[in-house]
Amino acid sequence: RILAISQFGAGPFATMNLADLGAEVIKIEDPKTGGDVARYVPPATNDADSLYFQSFNRGKKSIAIDLRKPEGVNIFHQLVEKSNAVFNNLRGDLPEKLGLTYKTLRSLNPSIVTCSLSGFGRTGPRASEPGYDPIMQAMAGYMSMTGEPEGPPGKAGVSIIDFAGGYAAAFGLVAALLEAKTTGAGRDIDVSLLDTAISMLTYFGSWQLNSDWHPKRTINSAHQTLVPAQNFQTSDGWISIFCAKEHFWRKFAEIIDLPDERFATFASRYDNRETLIPVLAARLLEKTNAEWLSRFRGIVPSGPVNSIEQAFEDEQIEARGLIVDVDHPSYGTIKQITSPIVTEGSNQANSVGPALGQHTNEILIDLLSMNPANVQQLRDSGAVM
Repeated sequence: RILAISQFGAGPFATMNLADLGAEVIKIEDPKTGGDVARYVPPATNDADSLYFQSFNRGKKSIAIDLRKPEGVNIFHQLVEKSNAVFNNLRGDLPEKLGLTYKTLRSLNPSIVTCSLSGFGRTGPRASEPGYDPIMQAMAGYMSMTGEPEGPPGKAGVSIIDFAGGYAAAFGLVAALLEAKTTGAGRDIDVSLLDTAISMLTYFGSWQLNSDWHPKRTINSAHQTLVPAQNFQTSDGWISIFCAKEHFWRKFAEIIDLPDERFATFASRYDNRETLIPVLAARLLEKTNAEWLSRFRGIVPSGPVNSIEQAFEDEQIEARGLIVDVDHPSYGTIKQITSPIVTEGSNQANSVGPALGQHTNEILIDLLSMNPANVQQLRDSGAVM
């Protein structure tokens, strides 16, 4: 059971993936602010219940508690006693101020795991600042490598740092839960979006830190050093080719009829890339996406450069069952993207994201054993909604 004080994208994404794996996620929302801000993100908002919100909160429960009130804090502490983890994605300075750390909560539950996912982490000169995915892509150097060489810096179209940070936080939380199950002692987990972005520089970081190599934006999303590994235009679209092994190159050269010893190795292709790439580009323009991909399939790593709509129509995506139908009380049937983790018992979160405070009664009465009269008193005082 995970208590989630989180909103918008990165944090809810982390806890939704845990819900997909069977966790009971109780989303604690502030009734004074209308709950998670994601409820109001366009397009398609419907009575504080946007499709954006639904994409991050499937399978969760919502309790609306005003944590400014002593009665609200008391309810939260009772929930901590009956839970395994407390997750937040607040600013890095706030978990300690709001009493969401292991140091504060261990007296209530020694095995509780507290996880904080913030923009800049809980330490350092920027800990008290808000941070969002595009800022992290900019600061970590991603934008310096994204886009065409003569164009401005660009970000990835998808919020990759938010989602990678969500996965990192979920991974850290699960590792701490495993330890707590073994030792009986919980701990704090501190994950930041900026740290996550920097950690994912991996080989770029190694090259930068240990040689005179400098990354740059490349034509048609080409790899920094592997050739050919980029997008190519065909007669009716674009395809992506990635020759990450020498035998892939040999097969590729054979299929497009380009026997040339000047390009026989990784090094020679890289050194002669300004000669090779225009030849490949001209050759690939001679046929359609479908013609080339039918020749490459299973032989040369390749795929079409799809729109999102085309991606959802791909036979592999359909075969993997990544899109499911979920019944929503006002939208009707909505389609949701499931967890990429496929194992027996996964993808359990098949109910819609909750309405604000939808499960307040259930949680207070069934989980905390309060009587209905006490719950009504709490509602009347504004401590819950």
